[in-house]
Amino acid sequence: MNCLSYSGPINPTGGRFWYNNRLMKAKNAIYEITFLRHGESVGNANGYFQGQSDFPLNKTGLLQVKALAERWVDENVEFDLVLSSPLSRAKQTAEIIAEEVKAPIELDAMWMERDNGSLAGLKFDEARTKYPQPDFSNIYEPFAETGEGDWKLYLRAGTALHNLLSRPPGRFLVVSHGGLLNQVMYSILGITPQANYSGARFQFANTGFAAFVYYPNEHRWQVDTINDHSHWKPGK
Repeated sequence: MNCLSYSGPINPTGGRFWYNNRLMKAKNAIYEITFLRHGESVGNANGYFQGQSDFPLNKTGLLQVKALAERWVDENVEFDLVLSSPLSRAKQTAEIIAEEVKAPIELDAMWMERDNGSLAGLKFDEARTKYPQPDFSNIYEPFAETGEGDWKLYLRAGTALHNLLSRPPGRFLVVSHGGLLNQVMYSILGITPQANYSGARFQFANTGFAAFVYYPNEHRWQVDTINDHSHWKPGK
């Protein structure tokens, strides 16, 4: 019997009601998605362009992540799955939180930071000297010679989001990076990249998170919070 096209007699043991319950659950299925930026890394603290170069969390970053994990345990937050960029600063963040909230982890390179081309791994001053920012950049041009321009990054962010929404509904934590998460916000909110890296920017502090609910049967996004990092105060 195909429960989505059942038209048989009412079952006194509850068959028709079972069908109605399944249909109602399908209609009310939602995605609860939290997008989290990793904790402070060695690269963040020491002024490096990170991109896809691999810097681990520093001491402050570890404390930030532990503070967030404790907060979510106290708030009884639960996730069905933690999706994480495989870069160390995100992976470490995901592992600490997943252990505390008892959720499985899956690494996905789609959630990595922007490929920032020739700037990767360079200190800010060195990068600005070697590769000064051009007077104008359109959204299709590569970033820093060989990296992902805004349009390419936007398409990757949209694909990562689409892949997530191709899974069954559930409660998801995505651990990623500020550059990519900005383009995810664009994808959700219907914003497109602008030339010369202008336009809206969404602040994600280290371990700052944005929480959304998606109603697929209405294509409606509910924004619950953006850049919540109240678990951490500078100097804590």
